[in-house]
Amino acid sequence: MTFSIVARSADGTALGVAVASRFLGAGAAVPAALADVGAVATQSYANLAYRPQALALLGTGVAAPGTVRALIAGDDGPVDHRQVGVVGTSGPGATFTGESCHPWAGGVAGDGYAIQGNMLAGPRVVTDMEAAWQAAADQRRPAYRLLAALRAGDLAGGDRRGRQSAALLVVAKGMGYGGTSDVVVDLRVDDHADPVTELARLLEMHTLYFERPDPATLIPLDGAVADEVRSRLAAAGHPAGPGTAGLDTALAAWAGIENLEERIVAGAIDPLVLAQLRAATG
Repeated sequence: MTFSIVARSADGTALGVAVASRFLGAGAAVPAALADVGAVATQSYANLAYRPQALALLGTGVAAPGTVRALIAGDDGPVDHRQVGVVGTSGPGATFTGESCHPWAGGVAGDGYAIQGNMLAGPRVVTDMEAAWQAAADQRRPAYRLLAALRAGDLAGGDRRGRQSAALLVVAKGMGYGGTSDVVVDLRVDDHADPVTELARLLEMHTLYFERPDPATLIPLDGAVADEVRSRLAAAGHPAGPGTAGLDTALAAWAGIENLEERIVAGAIDPLVLAQLRAATG
């Protein structure tokens, strides 16, 4: 009823899950992840207890394959209908598909990932997801790499019953909002005709509002740029005080109202912030 990928970033700092299904709110049931510990996806008559159990096992040093074996061994429910994928902070991922899962059902695992699905259009859903994950090895944003794999599965036919929901969860130590959280991305599309495409749209918005700027792209707040920013801030109702400090204060105030505070850097302006300021002031 669902296809998913659990995976670790190339540098090992981030862990995440991407999932899609012809099921209402799959993101509320399938994924779980904990920074510096691991990630898990439980599906097909999902046992939601697998989520805390898997993370607890991974947290004690049990590798992904051993974690999956322990989950199955400790389950007194319909194990032959279960499906689960697990990845830890090192080593290969692991996946399990019960023999009574609705066809097509199966999975594949490798170094740092596990991909699985049931009631799929065919095995190509899983193999195309694996190929897309591997092809995007140079993608520095784990969320976009996970999304690429999920989109590949969707394009290969995905859930054979159709589309309804999708979700994306990425964690990394101290990399969440304001550096006060480990949750980097947590997006859900609970009921939509094209949930993977909608998830991609939300991720683009999330990147704008929550991602920190690339230092290499920052534009110094001096000369003509400073003059333009000062003029536009005044037009937006945020007149700046004298000097760079005054400009920084006014820009931060405007950015906070526009939910762009994560992109503010003293003495410079993110090109994306400048674009939003230009759009807001004509």
